[in-house]
Amino acid sequence: MQKIRIVLLTLLPLTTLAQTSPASKYTQLVKDEIPQVVTWRRYFHQNPELSNQEVNTAKKIAEILRSFGLEVQTGIAKNGVKAILKGGKPGPAIAFRADIDALPITEQNDLPFASKVKSVFNGQPVGVMHACGHDAHTAILLGTAEVLSKLKKDVPGTVVFLFQPAEEGAPEGESGGAKLMVEEGALENPKVEAVYGLHIFSNVEAGTITYKAGSFMASADFFSIKIKGKGSHGANPWLGNDPIVIAAQVIEGLQHIVSRQEDITQAPAIITVGAINGGVRNNIIPDNCTLLGTVRTFDNKVQQDIQMRIKRTAEMIAASAGATAEVNIETKALATVNNPALVAKALPSLQAAIGKDNVKETNWKTVAEDFSFYGTKVPAFFFFIGGMPKGGDSAKAPAHHTADFFIDESGFDTGIKAFCQLVFDGVK
Repeated sequence: MQKIRIVLLTLLPLTTLAQTSPASKYTQLVKDEIPQVVTWRRYFHQNPELSNQEVNTAKKIAEILRSFGLEVQTGIAKNGVKAILKGGKPGPAIAFRADIDALPITEQNDLPFASKVKSVFNGQPVGVMHACGHDAHTAILLGTAEVLSKLKKDVPGTVVFLFQPAEEGAPEGESGGAKLMVEEGALENPKVEAVYGLHIFSNVEAGTITYKAGSFMASADFFSIKIKGKGSHGANPWLGNDPIVIAAQVIEGLQHIVSRQEDITQAPAIITVGAINGGVRNNIIPDNCTLLGTVRTFDNKVQQDIQMRIKRTAEMIAASAGATAEVNIETKALATVNNPALVAKALPSLQAAIGKDNVKETNWKTVAEDFSFYGTKVPAFFFFIGGMPKGGDSAKAPAHHTADFFIDESGFDTGIKAFCQLVFDGVK
């Protein structure tokens, strides 16, 4: 009998520990929450709004958050929503971010909740679709907020929920997105000590998380180069100064920036010209020709250096032909850099939330995220969660920003569990 008593006393602390572990607090609540999260996701998918037009989306988000008893602020960066949960135990102030805008794409999926919404983009009629997973991000963060609200007395510190508009880029001539959220104090009052974000990916298997410490996602610059020459008849090119030929030389010169001028052993870079606009007829040399393109880098110093080289290359090539070049470059996003120290501290929490084997390190991604602007103010960590059916072929998964984009809803609990574990572990 004495031996049995000793064994029981030995096991008692382990039992108590298991009962009070973070996962034991939220696991069942997350499971119960998933049907509601799916319902929210389908609502937002069926009612998408373009960047800086997310009025009804923001209204719905704020309404849901208020139903949890949270302090809610609206109108940040135009249509952004911020909610604050003050936990019952001491701890840090950490933030989670979800993006809420959709894309000018006409959906082609045969789903009962497919988008039929129409709008206008750049003066043209378009369909509107959540073709990048922002509807899922919004629903996952709402689910996280509800679960943590139910556990408020056990939550350490303060949790800030950021629902950000215009991640895909504000309309021409407007400001918006993460940069404006930061400028308008989204990370202040309370002062956030760490910020986290996630992105669902259609070619990552559901139930998994992929991440990379340090530089993770590329910066994004959009540029335009207007070559000003002199028009003439196509049969007498010597009477003019052909801006189209000059534009071709500029395109060639731009490719030499990466292949011959940048140290690509430090980090890769990409310069892409996506449009050439000039001329209206096969035998008329126009006065002007405009190039449109994008730059992707993984280092903000490299980003600035390439901007300088693009300007110099275009202007000097044009000048050598007796023409001029007007170069405009707009930074849409900085490189998304995951704070290495924060990643090291957060990794055990992600592994505890969904299993060590389901958390995998990945490589650089040349797509961009304006989440990068939060990382200029506080330590930040951005990771991917899976949206591809288990056992699926990643090579055949519908790509993001396409009309047949599709995600599997079975992996939504991955994001909620990860966020909850980070809160209860107080990772900052």
